[in-house]
Amino acid sequence: MLVTLNDVLKKAQAEHYGVGLFNTTDTDMAQAVIEAAEEMRSPVIIGTAEVLLYAGELKLIVPSIRALAERASVPVVLHYDHGLTFDRCIEALKLGFTSVMFDGSAGDSDKNIEATAEMVKIAHSFGASVEGEIGHVGQAETNDGLLTDMYTTPGEAVDFVAATGVDALAVAIGTAHGAYKTKPCLDIERLKAIRAATDTPLVLHGGSGLSDDDFRNTIAAGIAKVNIFTDLCVAGNEGMKKGLAADMAYLDIRNLKVEEMKKAVINKMTLFGSQNKA
Repeated sequence: MLVTLNDVLKKAQAEHYGVGLFNTTDTDMAQAVIEAAEEMRSPVIIGTAEVLLYAGELKLIVPSIRALAERASVPVVLHYDHGLTFDRCIEALKLGFTSVMFDGSAGDSDKNIEATAEMVKIAHSFGASVEGEIGHVGQAETNDGLLTDMYTTPGEAVDFVAATGVDALAVAIGTAHGAYKTKPCLDIERLKAIRAATDTPLVLHGGSGLSDDDFRNTIAAGIAKVNIFTDLCVAGNEGMKKGLAADMAYLDIRNLKVEEMKKAVINKMTLFGSQNKA
């Protein structure tokens, strides 16, 4: 069933577990995510990001992913991740996304607030939820996730929520997007302070590659939504490698790839504590 972030994150925050956002660029990935969620009886957030559209355009993949979400027996948020432009965010809303993230975090703070607030008005008129970001989650390949002057402060978080009305807030505490080259150093005490300052559900970006303890610690400290993409790609690659090594037929390799990605999703749902929360 299709729901919004508000339908799954408030409960997750109150009961101290995390709900995974698994970005998908095709129906193989989407099938793996939805099947895992149904098997685990877990709420789930599924979607794609603006930077991934080169691998799966919205008009091409959304009808299939939305159909999977609508007939799922667990709550599914169809989320547009890291929307960088109004045009693309509105296109996603018109195509039936129930949630969007507008990401103006890389630019001027005042402009980020102004643009995010406008997106909140637009998305709420569609009945959709909105995630915003304050601070800046870096890129693992450049190690800019280690620049502490880009981390979110509790005061910034409070002001941003009050000025924009976002339903969820992505915070920067030391994670980065992509595959880590060095071990991330997460500022858990900063996260606890942000959580104490605001009741808005908090989001952790750059989740792929973190240790199990990192996930446990961040969820215990207040994270309600965790973003995963790279780990699914790694699992899919492993499935294809195994299939090719065994000289399997194309469709059998495809099914093996789905199973490997499904295992990865189940692993994360177990780690996040969202099983049997649907």
